[in-house]
Amino acid sequence: MNMAAAKSRAYDSPKRASSAAQTGRRILQATEDLFVERPLSEVTLNAVAERAGVTVQTVIRRFGDRTRLIGACAKAAMDRVGSQRNAAPPGDVPAAVGNLLEHYETTGRLALKLLAEEQASPELAQITEAGRKLHRQWCARVFAPFLDPVFLASLQGSPDRGRRLAQFVALCDVYTWKLLRLDAGLSRDQVGQSLLEMLEPFTRRS
Repeated sequence: MNMAAAKSRAYDSPKRASSAAQTGRRILQATEDLFVERPLSEVTLNAVAERAGVTVQTVIRRFGDRTRLIGACAKAAMDRVGSQRNAAPPGDVPAAVGNLLEHYETTGRLALKLLAEEQASPELAQITEAGRKLHRQWCARVFAPFLDPVFLASLQGSPDRGRRLAQFVALCDVYTWKLLRLDAGLSRDQVGQSLLEMLEPFTRRS
């Protein structure tokens, strides 16, 4: 009997771990959804628990207090963005724009909300600063051929790398997407075409 019970416990352990992981993901998704919908002050443990279909004690047991939960949610979103953005190949501008749009269509509103609320929480401020660094690194990587000193030297005026990188960062920023997609009401395809047209002068070879 003891051996049977031990085997049963060993069999159930992976199931329990899987269930706990699913619960954690559900809580994080509920937190992210509420954060996009509401001011940060209204993203409470009670609201998250209700949205996730769990008890407040489950949320606390899994993530600790509200501050740690919000930090874990933002970090999970940043990790997801980093993995997604790393798929863009260097030097392929249409692919880079497609990668960027996929990111902004799925996470752009969350990024905008994080930026709007970053002063309300030191944890959010750290996340948004990490996001800015990630975006700059992404631009430096995917536009590397157009930041090469030989390429820049071949252009009229021989622009310096720092200025050109800053231009790529600005053109591909989430606020540029917001102006085109949310404020101007352009379709996803229209936003992609607009970005390609704006990037073309900076990626044109002489």
